[in-house]
Amino acid sequence: MTTTTSPIAIASIDDCWNRIGVIGDQSCEKLEQAVHCRNCEVYAGAAQRNLQRAVGDDYKKDWAAHFRQAAAGAQQLDASCLVFRIGREWLSLPTKMFVSVAPQAKPHRLPHRTERGLSGIVNVGGTLYPCMSLAALLGIDESEGEAATNRHTFARLLLTQWEDQAYALPVADLHGILRYATATVQAPAATINKGLSRFLSGVIAHEDMHIGVLDSALIGYQLARTLR
Repeated sequence: MTTTTSPIAIASIDDCWNRIGVIGDQSCEKLEQAVHCRNCEVYAGAAQRNLQRAVGDDYKKDWAAHFRQAAAGAQQLDASCLVFRIGREWLSLPTKMFVSVAPQAKPHRLPHRTERGLSGIVNVGGTLYPCMSLAALLGIDESEGEAATNRHTFARLLLTQWEDQAYALPVADLHGILRYATATVQAPAATINKGLSRFLSGVIAHEDMHIGVLDSALIGYQLARTLR
């Protein structure tokens, strides 16, 4: 791409640094105090005027055409998710489901409530949240060894919102937000346990991880059903 500048504006700037400054013959009397032209107010003023010069129509048209072009060979990153680990499994849910991330807290059990997946109630910042075990809902063994990530492990509570109900989801590790192209999502492997596979809509390959993409509607329905 070729671009045009504003030669009239540039020509009006006195480039004294090229003549009598550090790049020129160094005869400028201001050098004794400034040491280098970049410390001089004349140099700074010229830079400011250069940045504020008028931009020609051809220049704007060239750059507009440049940014209208699709990136060659790049997949459009049209979705984002929060990636976390339970047991050995790296999983994800859409970022729009999450309200915040909180430190791990021990849930208080509720009397006469023995539903699989409901661990109890946790207090986060003075607000009570039902603590839901995704491990129990998805059939994942939490006692299995940690995934090989070569980094620190950060157990957290993920505070989520589904429809009008908030939930706290304990996870063994948190990777963070990941943007990805939906076109690159792969089908789940046939070797994934049936309890988990029915909740997956696909798998994302990212660095050395294979991340299960959980069906947010199905997970939300299951959480609400467990709480009833």
